[in-house]
Amino acid sequence: MRAFGAALTVIWLLLALPPATPAAAQEPTGTSYITPFPEGDVYKLQAYGDPFAEGLLSGLAESFAGDSRLQVSTKHRALAGLARPEFDDEMKAEEASRDTLHIGVVMIGFWDRIHMRISARDRVVLGSSEWREEYGKRVDRLIKTLKRRGIALYWVGLPIMRRTEVNEPAQVMNDIARERAYLNGIKFIDIQAHFADEGGNYTPYGPDITGKQRLLREADGALFTPAGNRKLALFVEQEIKRDLNQAKNERAIPLAGNEAEQKRVNALRPRTQTDGSAAWKGTVSASNDGKGAQSKAATAREAPVTDTSNDQKADNGRITLKSIGAGGREESVTVDIPRPAIPSAVIALMTRKESSDRPSQMGDVVADDVGDGLVVLSSITPAATTGSGPARRLAPSLSPYYQVLIKGERLSPKPGRADDFSWPKAEPEMVVEPPAPAKRLPRPPRVGSPRS
Repeated sequence: MRAFGAALTVIWLLLALPPATPAAAQEPTGTSYITPFPEGDVYKLQAYGDPFAEGLLSGLAESFAGDSRLQVSTKHRALAGLARPEFDDEMKAEEASRDTLHIGVVMIGFWDRIHMRISARDRVVLGSSEWREEYGKRVDRLIKTLKRRGIALYWVGLPIMRRTEVNEPAQVMNDIARERAYLNGIKFIDIQAHFADEGGNYTPYGPDITGKQRLLREADGALFTPAGNRKLALFVEQEIKRDLNQAKNERAIPLAGNEAEQKRVNALRPRTQTDGSAAWKGTVSASNDGKGAQSKAATAREAPVTDTSNDQKADNGRITLKSIGAGGREESVTVDIPRPAIPSAVIALMTRKESSDRPSQMGDVVADDVGDGLVVLSSITPAATTGSGPARRLAPSLSPYYQVLIKGERLSPKPGRADDFSWPKAEPEMVVEPPAPAKRLPRPPRVGSPRS
């Protein structure tokens, strides 16, 4: 009986202990779009495509000329086009390539305005549903071929063209590439609004990266001038630099460990001399005991050293607005623009992405020109599924955005909502409230009869 009671006690203690949590589940790790650990700490960038990619590469080489962390290829990887007969041979050569690359930029479509031959006897007409389907498959193949090599891919859309017969196929290619980029988890950079006038129409002129009006398009109405290529590279540069900073944060933060581990490391970190004085601070008392021994007593302790190299310092600004008053005199108003300091820990926390077993799904940005030079940018991200356990994301093809805006399907309405046209209408439930208790009226005062 004693042994049985001891066994019951051990079982009860085991059940009372909290379940062990894996180390990976205690604190999530972030994921960056570009690998945080390139070989030799230098990222290699390669452009893929036709004459569009050649001009874009020249602008990127100028953009990243002073950036030591990035090595831009001097020549683009030429592709005849996705609709050309040479596409299959080019993909086989790319699959056999063993070059180490980290960043890839694709811009293609200059020679794709042709009917596509899918066999020795069959071909599909440009713009038809069969042509769109086959072109989408080839976009998928190019993306997956480059992603297997661990390349962070950026697909740059085609700009607005001068001639209608050239612009319409270009817009079809943009729609297909945007959809496939969304489904394959790469980034699509839409440049339509940046090279159009206020009404969204083609214009060969526009502001360059310094704001001056320059000729940005070539005489053919499709390609870019050197100033246009530099402006085109600016939008790609912004995306790449944002992801490079994210990769830097992912490289620094997870290796430092969680908060408890950082405290233990800071406590064991050796003291450093920054001002030329002794690292040890305090008072020293010496006493001679005849043997030359001395004793020291420290009364101060040095605070742990923290890394503040990535802190954003306070930078307050001030602008002056001038206007003409009612009396014809010039009036000025000074407005202070405060910009507080932001610690590096806050910046790293805000720029970290969600963590999961696989890279998080990329969202999509849809540009809508509302006129008068205004463009509305809508960011659409796949919704997460609900339920117990770790958060899981819906497949892109099951998201409401893909079903409504890409496939043109209609979402099932909820009963009673404005888009619910079912008949007969469901009768609303009647809620019967209990009758309120009757209020007792005050009793009127009793009037006595007069005495006789």
